[in-house]
Amino acid sequence: MTSRQEKLIVVKNAAANLVRGGASAAVAFFLPSFLTRSMSTEAFGAWSLVLQLSAYVGYLDFGIQTAIARFVAHSSERGESEHRDRIVSTAMVCLASSACIGLLGLALLAAFLPHLFPHLRGELLVSVRAAVILVGGSLCIGLPASVFGGTFVGLQRNEIPAAIIGISRLISAVLLVIVVRHHGSITQMASVAAFVNVGSYVVQYLAYRRLSRRLAPPICLSLSSVSKATAFEIFDYCFSLTVWGFAMLLVTGLDLTIVGIFSFGEVAYYSIAATVVTLLAGSFGAIFGAMGSTAAVIHARGDRAGLGKMVVGATRMGTAMLLATGLPLIVFAHPLLRVWLDAQYAAKGAILLQVLVAANIIRMTVTPYVLAMIGSGDQRRVILTPLLEGVSNLIFSVLLARSFGAIGVAAGTMIGSLVGLGGNLFYNMRRTAEIQMSISEYFFSALLRPSLCFLPIGLAAAVWRFLPPNLVAVRFACGAIAAAISVGMLWRFALQPEERTKLIATIRGRLGREIVPS
Repeated sequence: MTSRQEKLIVVKNAAANLVRGGASAAVAFFLPSFLTRSMSTEAFGAWSLVLQLSAYVGYLDFGIQTAIARFVAHSSERGESEHRDRIVSTAMVCLASSACIGLLGLALLAAFLPHLFPHLRGELLVSVRAAVILVGGSLCIGLPASVFGGTFVGLQRNEIPAAIIGISRLISAVLLVIVVRHHGSITQMASVAAFVNVGSYVVQYLAYRRLSRRLAPPICLSLSSVSKATAFEIFDYCFSLTVWGFAMLLVTGLDLTIVGIFSFGEVAYYSIAATVVTLLAGSFGAIFGAMGSTAAVIHARGDRAGLGKMVVGATRMGTAMLLATGLPLIVFAHPLLRVWLDAQYAAKGAILLQVLVAANIIRMTVTPYVLAMIGSGDQRRVILTPLLEGVSNLIFSVLLARSFGAIGVAAGTMIGSLVGLGGNLFYNMRRTAEIQMSISEYFFSALLRPSLCFLPIGLAAAVWRFLPPNLVAVRFACGAIAAAISVGMLWRFALQPEERTKLIATIRGRLGREIVPS
């Protein structure tokens, strides 16, 4: 496969992930706006809590889906079809076992629900308990079904799961709107969500069968291919991923639950802020998610320098994208929420949104590096940093939530993100031998330079605070000038000369194809 073909595959996979992210973005934008206006604050908070609690099932994946994608990509590059089949078959058995554990965990959670959330009483408690079983149970079924998604990604056919997941989320959103418009209960909403989830797994299986038959040789998913040695190989790879997953559970998986325990009345507002952050993170992950399989292919060739160069370049672009999308959310948090939702949610959710967006910008800047580590199998060397980030996030969130409620949880997230960034720079990067790059180049070229380019926008935001609200033209002119200066600084100081040359060549090529008659 040529370098040009590889780049086209990366672009195609990134575009597929972006389409899926676009569907999720549409749902995340329109559905909360409708639900917050159609449900009471207490009911919307309870529904948000149902989704959070049910999502814990996903952590029982233990990183196996990522391992499938990596091993399938690696085996396909080397032509090792028997090893590929053993990986897929053994992973299916492991994830089916995880599903059984998940069902048991859901039963225990439902039993202890009133002890964890004493504010849930009466009919609301009954509805939440049933909804957790329904939504969580459907996600348990999705654990073994994730084998299909991992295989698609490993074969660099990201567009298949992207289409299925994207369409299913749109269908689920439409059905939820119908249920709420007809004054349906939380239990009925959960039934709809569970039905769509299970339907999407069936479609993924059918697509998997069709694709596997086209391969030479086709993928053989059978119990005869399951082996103890392969299970140890998967778990050896997934051990560090499990640690990372546990750390991410402490970072992003417990925040809403902590708010529910200490300040249930703020769950709805925190959920809205977390939804925006999830949308930002999902869009960013959709664009860069294709790096994992590409990193596995580059690693299979032994090109450590090439892997490092890819990380630095992707981080530089990613930092610029995060700041370009995140700064407006921070500066205009209240007016944006006011347009999207009502005045009550805007007033109580703005500060939460600002802190969470800032924290996640810091955390997500290292996403390309983390994906390259996973693709190269080097993540097993650096499990201390995610644990430190997760534990610090949890400790500070709980301590601050006891005194300050939801904003304390957001502050804990900010502290955890700073710990994570420091750990990656001063600990992880010194230990990842498979990614050859200079840490100083990474910091100054990929992180600091793009960040400094956005200083004019930050200064403009500070000036806006002192301008009277009626000076709309002055505010607009100030913002436009600051944005133009930032774009110019990005072009001149952040991008490398070869990146500017490639970008110009790409634009000229596209324009040339558009004006040439077919």
